[in-house]
Amino acid sequence: MTSPDPAWLDRMYNNRALVPDHPAYFARWAESSQAVRKRQPCQVDIPYGNGAGEMLDVFPAGGFNASSGKPGREGAPVLVFIHGGYWRALDKSEHSFVVPEFTEAGACVVMPNYALCPAVTIPDITMQMVKALAWTWRHIARYGGDPNRITVIGHSAGGHLAAMLLVCQWQAYAQDLPADLVKNALSISGLYDLEPLRHAPFVKDSLKLTPEQVSKASPALLPAPSRGTLYSVAGADESAEFLRQNLLIQQAWGSRIVPVCESHLRRNHFSVLEALTEPTHRLHQLALGLLGLSTVHE
Repeated sequence: MTSPDPAWLDRMYNNRALVPDHPAYFARWAESSQAVRKRQPCQVDIPYGNGAGEMLDVFPAGGFNASSGKPGREGAPVLVFIHGGYWRALDKSEHSFVVPEFTEAGACVVMPNYALCPAVTIPDITMQMVKALAWTWRHIARYGGDPNRITVIGHSAGGHLAAMLLVCQWQAYAQDLPADLVKNALSISGLYDLEPLRHAPFVKDSLKLTPEQVSKASPALLPAPSRGTLYSVAGADESAEFLRQNLLIQQAWGSRIVPVCESHLRRNHFSVLEALTEPTHRLHQLALGLLGLSTVHE
């Protein structure tokens, strides 16, 4: 079998080249996110570990009670949102814009950061997210979140990480953690087989993927989780490879674990994330359903 053509791989996976107006998305996200953090009660840059990038932001449902300093709502479902950027770019601070629609619906939102390639590997980042979720389970009650109702949502590289967290062996990581720490996950434009990225010129030198890392950190190459639910979605205007990857995880894990596998019309790799924040959009409703805040008919 011959290796894929490098130029073709770049055409398939370089989303910034595929969406020429991507700078406008990033500028809008950053401006909106800054405004959200100014107007909405939150605690930012809470350490979940001692390593580079190991901080997270928490946005309680109902904000904080001004007199008591306690969260305005207790027992809220928890949404952990993991940003994208091909594991080598972007930051949680540019993604606070996803928060308001979910805190208003009654969720507590946690937004972790992670170190970026090439300083670390994708398996390293995966373990950072394991650490962030362990922190969330142990501490989120003080922010009004219910540790037994954790849903992970991720975009692009974050979608890959969300899927990886669903297969995590939590009690092998720490005995105090429940086996089903992550109940559900929603992967938006996720990547489930990392092998093509080992060869794509625009990203291979920063990711430095090895065959062993591909095997270890590709959700579609791992056994399906024994519990939990994954929804996998993409934008219908994304590349053929992103649409293939979107279908791949349902083929690999089966429709019991991945009952929803969809591509959304008139959405590219960046605008599909914005659909998550639109109350009338199917993607937003899917997220609410996983959080237990509404019923979604599959």
